[in-house]
Amino acid sequence: MEMIHRKFIDWKKTGRNLQLLREDNIELRRCVCHTLKHDKGECGGECGACRFEMDNHISRKELADVFGVSESVIFNWENGRTAVGLEDMLFYAQIAKKNLSDIIIYL
Repeated sequence: MEMIHRKFIDWKKTGRNLQLLREDNIELRRCVCHTLKHDKGECGGECGACRFEMDNHISRKELADVFGVSESVIFNWENGRTAVGLEDMLFYAQIAKKNLSDIIIYL
C-alpha cells in the first residue's frame, strides 16, 4: 500500500499568492467590477468592451465587499495571519479562474 502523508498549508506563501492574484488578475477584476458596479447599475458598458481598459489591480476593500467580509480579513489572509476557509478559498479560485493547486502552497 502506498504511503500517504498529510500535507500542511504554508499560509504565509499562500497568502502571498492571494495578494498577487488581487494585484494582477483580470478575471478577478471582472468579477469585482460586475459585482460592485454592473449589478448596481453603475456600469454603462459591456464587460467585453471595457476588458482592455480595466486596471487589473483591485483594493482589499473591493475584494472584501465581494466576499462580504471586512478589509482586515483580506489583509489577514494575504499576510498568512489567518487561514482562508474552504468555501472562501474555492470561491476565490473560481472567480480568479484558477485551480486551487495554483494558489495553495504546501510546507
